[in-house]
Amino acid sequence: MDKKSHIILKYSAIWTFSIIFTLAIAVYQRMTGPTYPVRGEMTIGAQSLRYKLIRTYDGADGAPVKIIAKDTSLRGEITFRRFKSFDKWVTAPMVRRADTLIGTLPHQEPAGKVMYRVTLMKGDQRYLLNEEIAVLRYKGHVPLIVLIPHIIFIFLAMLFSTLTGLMAIFKGKHVYGYAWITIITLALGGMIFGPIVQKYSFDAFWTGWPFGNDLTDNKSLIAFLFWIVALLVLRKNRKNRLWPTLAAILLLIVFLIPHSVLGSEIDYTKTPPNEQVKH
Repeated sequence: MDKKSHIILKYSAIWTFSIIFTLAIAVYQRMTGPTYPVRGEMTIGAQSLRYKLIRTYDGADGAPVKIIAKDTSLRGEITFRRFKSFDKWVTAPMVRRADTLIGTLPHQEPAGKVMYRVTLMKGDQRYLLNEEIAVLRYKGHVPLIVLIPHIIFIFLAMLFSTLTGLMAIFKGKHVYGYAWITIITLALGGMIFGPIVQKYSFDAFWTGWPFGNDLTDNKSLIAFLFWIVALLVLRKNRKNRLWPTLAAILLLIVFLIPHSVLGSEIDYTKTPPNEQVKH
């Protein structure tokens, strides 16, 4: 293999790996976050029942928890209370509409959370769907014109961060240029559209340091500052390999932290408990 073919193969491999790796991280982020639905399957009698318990809701009403149960002899109830509260547990019957049982959680302000369990009944038998309590967080609606650019730019930042790090490790070209693209996409996705999404969701542009401990905001800030340092180092020394590699590793670590962990939430322990929660 001649030198030119070797270079083409190396760059193609780096680009291919970066794209596949970024897509894998996107799937990981989607499936590991605390807003990903609780999914499971249960056999009741002769029926195999699959369910999905939602953990985030952006409507202005109470969050509907829906269980598809074609067996009309099945009944259901939902037991809930506000998360981080001294409330008493409230149990309410689920309403059947055609082949679906629907339970409604009480509406909360954005960042308010409700914890809940679902129980199905057939005759005198009771079946608890989720042993582990599901926690749903309410948020405001985010327009797609804001949400889509946020998602695109944040994962482009991951793509070019990975690309820049690999180019630095394998002594590829244009490391400084790729670092600039990483900074720009990270700034757009994490530092501009990110706060706008946060404002729509929880009525605050920034809830990280120094105003709060929102992990999503804090990790975006740390990664952004680290990449700025890497860019400044590269500006003085285009052959530096250490700093872009470290910055890429740090951003990877940031993306491996599930999205929305330690996110905005209301502490209801500071308010009087609700003995009865209205839907």
